[in-house]
Amino acid sequence: MSKNRQIDMTEGPILGKFLIFSLPIIASGILQLLFNAADIIVVGKFAGDESLAAVGSTGSLINLLVNLFVGLSIGTNVVAANFFGAGKKKELELTVHTAILLSFISGIFLTGIGVVFAKEILKLMNCPEEVLRLAALYLKIYFGGITATMVYNFGSAILRAKGDTQRPLYILFLAGIINVILNLIFVIFFRMGVAGVATATVISQTVSAILIIIILLNEDEPFKLNFKKLAIDRWILIKIIKIGVPTGFQGIMFSFSNVIIQSSVNSFGSIIIAGNSAAQNIEGFVYISMNSFAQGTLTFVSQNYGARKFDRIKKVTVTSLLTIFVIGLLLGNLVVFFAKPLASIYSNTPEAINAAVVRLQVICSIYFLCGIMDTMGSSIRGMGHSVLPMVTTMIGACGIRILWLATVFQIKTFHSPFIIYLSYPVSWIITFITQAICFIVIYNRTKKNVV
Repeated sequence: MSKNRQIDMTEGPILGKFLIFSLPIIASGILQLLFNAADIIVVGKFAGDESLAAVGSTGSLINLLVNLFVGLSIGTNVVAANFFGAGKKKELELTVHTAILLSFISGIFLTGIGVVFAKEILKLMNCPEEVLRLAALYLKIYFGGITATMVYNFGSAILRAKGDTQRPLYILFLAGIINVILNLIFVIFFRMGVAGVATATVISQTVSAILIIIILLNEDEPFKLNFKKLAIDRWILIKIIKIGVPTGFQGIMFSFSNVIIQSSVNSFGSIIIAGNSAAQNIEGFVYISMNSFAQGTLTFVSQNYGARKFDRIKKVTVTSLLTIFVIGLLLGNLVVFFAKPLASIYSNTPEAINAAVVRLQVICSIYFLCGIMDTMGSSIRGMGHSVLPMVTTMIGACGIRILWLATVFQIKTFHSPFIIYLSYPVSWIITFITQAICFIVIYNRTKKNVV
């Protein structure tokens, strides 16, 4: 195994290794957001606000449908990192082959659900009639190629378990170039509109999947992929499910609350939807910068948990919290300062731009709260406890948002997009406090039982 492509997270200074591991994840996430931004900017500038609203309104629904399986890829990362930290090579090999086969199964299942039920689910979300046809078309094409996305997610999770975050970044960089070029060709030259950006996304994701498979085929044992060994190991699958299903269900509940929020936003018409879509894409750059360190926390804690180094788990968590606080505070308020010119990149309509600015001012000014909330959940999950973060998130984040929309938002005086967006920071604060208490209890109990 190439030593320069793995990181021993159980020894040495934490911050330096943490940055080496997390910065490529940030870059990868930013590239993925640039793919989405390319989709949104191209359709917004060359196909109009209805097409922009159609693409933007599908984000919450896509996340709702795929998050369970993304959770399983996170479970793969935790299980593989545990085995890597503990030096269990046979179990690690079984994890690789179980995970890759699981990625294919997940993708095929999602294709069926997404293609068949896209239009019906959009109707349930109160998708405006003028946007519905285009949004359904985008979803059907997108989910037609979702297997490639699953393969990439599971494959990169395997590589991250040993600290390799660089090669997934290189793959995304190449796929991103392909995506942007195809966007311009399909939308501007062939006038394909929404269908063009969806097709470009599917092609670029397919390239990512092929390249991640090629890397795994050429890895050294126990990370080497052999198609003849593809099989679901029941014991490994159970371990992945124990971490992944609660994680995925947490993501589903997050997305469900966001779908309800999107439905509320949809009630204000296509201009507000377009502005909301642009703002979501912009704030995503701040979120991914914070969430990448939360992902780093997950892998670092998992390796140290496998190695039974509990003092280091606490140091990793504190380092991550401080890092995310600084990044979220600085980047979030930088976005607020440049909110209007940033929103102007996505739309030419003043009303849509102003709608985007409103959301950015509410969300990004205190976005660090979301980042530190994610980190606490990652630390708990890295110690093998995935149900508790799910429950606290369901109650503290999802439940609060839904309750907010059912009560405060229904008051006539408060019936506005601004009030919708306020539900986010309220839920972040409550969830972080709850998870911090849970982390302290689990950490002390686990350390005492092992020692």
